[in-house]
Amino acid sequence: MLIRHSFEDGVLHVSLPHDLDVTGRPVAALETELLVHVHRPRRVRVQLPTFDPSPAGLGALSRIRRLCEALGIPLTVVGPVTVVRRLTPAPDPAPDPAPAPGADSDPDPAFEVGDPA
Repeated sequence: MLIRHSFEDGVLHVSLPHDLDVTGRPVAALETELLVHVHRPRRVRVQLPTFDPSPAGLGALSRIRRLCEALGIPLTVVGPVTVVRRLTPAPDPAPDPAPAPGADSDPDPAFEVGDPA
C-alpha cells in the first residue's frame, strides 16, 4: 500500500508518507476509497506529509473529499506531525529532606546500652 492507515473508535486515519506524484495520486485515492468502504467509518482523517502538497497530492485529497461528501462522512485534514525533542535536561529528582533544625542525629542518652553503674 502507498498509504498508511489505522482504524480507531470509528475514525479512519489515513497518512500519506510522502508527497504524491502523478502516478501515486490515483493509487492513494483508490486505496482510501477501499478502506472507507471496508471500515464504514464515522469520520475520515487525512494527514498530509507537507504543508504545501503538490498538485497531485491536492488532486488525491479532492477525490477523497468528494467520496466522503457523497457518503456523508465528515473529513478532517491535518498537516505534518512535528516531533519535539527536549533541549533542556530533565530536572533532578528532589533531594532527601534535611533534618529539622535542632534535631540531633545521636540517639537519646536514656536509651544507651551500657553497664549499669
